[in-house]
Amino acid sequence: MYDFAAEPGNNELTVNEGEIITITNPDVGGGWLEGRNIKGERGLVPTDYVEILPSDGKDQFSCGNSVADQAFLDSLSASTAQASSSAASNNHQVGSGNDPWSAWSASKSGNWESSEGWGAQPEGAGAQRNTNTPNNWDTAFGHPQAYQGPATGDDDDWDEDWDGPKSSSYFKDSESADAGGAQRGNSRASSSSMKIPLNKFPGFAKPGTEQYLLAKQLAKPKEKIPIIVGDYGPMWVYPTSTFDCVVADPRKGSKMYGLKSYIEYQLTPTNTNRSVNHRYKHFDWLYERLLVKFGSAIPIPSLPDKQVTGRFEEEFIKMRMERLQAWMTRMCRHPVISESEVFQQFLNFRDEKEWKTGKRKAERDELAGVMIFSTMEPEAPDLDLVEIEQKCEAVGKFTKAMDDGVKELLTVGQEHWKRCTGPLPKEYQKIGKALQSLATVFSSSGYQGETDLNDAITEAGKTYEEIASLVAEQPKKDLHFLMECNHEYKGFLGCFPDIIGTHKGAIEKVKESDKLVATSKITLQDKQNMVKRVSIMSYALQAEMNHFHSNRIYDYNSVIRLYLEQQVQFYETIAEKLRQALSRFPVM
Repeated sequence: MYDFAAEPGNNELTVNEGEIITITNPDVGGGWLEGRNIKGERGLVPTDYVEILPSDGKDQFSCGNSVADQAFLDSLSASTAQASSSAASNNHQVGSGNDPWSAWSASKSGNWESSEGWGAQPEGAGAQRNTNTPNNWDTAFGHPQAYQGPATGDDDDWDEDWDGPKSSSYFKDSESADAGGAQRGNSRASSSSMKIPLNKFPGFAKPGTEQYLLAKQLAKPKEKIPIIVGDYGPMWVYPTSTFDCVVADPRKGSKMYGLKSYIEYQLTPTNTNRSVNHRYKHFDWLYERLLVKFGSAIPIPSLPDKQVTGRFEEEFIKMRMERLQAWMTRMCRHPVISESEVFQQFLNFRDEKEWKTGKRKAERDELAGVMIFSTMEPEAPDLDLVEIEQKCEAVGKFTKAMDDGVKELLTVGQEHWKRCTGPLPKEYQKIGKALQSLATVFSSSGYQGETDLNDAITEAGKTYEEIASLVAEQPKKDLHFLMECNHEYKGFLGCFPDIIGTHKGAIEKVKESDKLVATSKITLQDKQNMVKRVSIMSYALQAEMNHFHSNRIYDYNSVIRLYLEQQVQFYETIAEKLRQALSRFPVM
């Protein structure tokens, strides 16, 4: 279905769109199959890049599969039914547009239950995703709740490698990148959704919201998430000591007798200084568990994008590690995420047995989705429904406006980056060469009194060539960090429409409760419980927004200060070079 360029020395097979190959082994694992082309060449191809052609009505292998080691479905009829159902869902989702805020903007009645559109593939095929060069910018972020990565599976699955289809490169035409991403995304979604129940995800879990609101008696969970009221309103309780996690020392490993390779990263929490090693797919698993557990209350931004080709290029590894570092730092800074059992287990397991035990426990955690609110205990009186709705509307309005602002800055920054690394340096080079050419012409005159002038013009030309190099390199020193910060926040902001949708849906349920009481479908006590629980949800939303605002103020203050400092230094350097060039001209 797509072109795929084989990675040299990695036993892969180059294929072109429309080419017919014969599948020699559909069960290689890790989202790969082995195929043979018409020339007799054999190698590995990503399963997402092919579709199985019908052959005399015989059962076919199901190869549109991005879930590790899931090469067969139980039967053709089952696979057809599930694929059709998932494809229909995905078609609806993609049709709703790539902007995660489209559903929010379109909602005029306040009925946020129609949030299936949130399953749309993230913009550009990767929410907050990586590419293989540091000089470019993939501004394609979308709603990370539409996660289509590795699903819960057997431990055998865990030992397989998967790096998904290559992300669209920076500066690629955004429209074509989005279209290609959505097309490939459908292939992944149809298989992944078979192992990730959609009812575990915020926005999809309509029965889950009712389960929380209408539960007769919520079991008292062992884990508690307190919410206190501080100077700026409700807030999470921050731990007495904080920590970060250093992601470093990427190393290439192999498996399947060297057929497949992967990169493993060393993670060292600063509070223990004891290192553990994780591959990218392990980060992907952590992202999934955090999203399933906390996604209704806390924005969980997506990881850097997966990639097939170029995975082992030095620049790609460097950029991926930088973004994994930013993601881990962000998680460590969150008082709820950083103290959660699944996050601590990810950083502190001691051996494979402990890892697998913790992994199974996390995957069986029932306090997920909207049920996470049952663990929260605000130390404040219940809010009335009017205030709850006002708070929710205020959050929605601000996050939507900030999302627009971040997108605008990313677009402008992308254009500026391209200009600084392309046309602008060339203009300075042209000026420099033109000046030097003019000096050469003047030198041919044979006139003895112009040597100093000609030398000065030549040096001025060289100065402009030096300026061209400075201009081309400068974005890496300042714009890079500003763009990365905006990438992170675009990922965060893409989560809010679904979070707000969950809250809106709960508010609507409470509004309907009077009718339910009147028809004896619920009791008055049930209604009071619903109001109390929606109040808890509101306190959680306010606590999260206070955390978000404090981080936002710190981050943008830091990154814009850095940008301006580097810009001042950049222009001072240019001014000094121009002064030196000027000083060589004779005074007449």
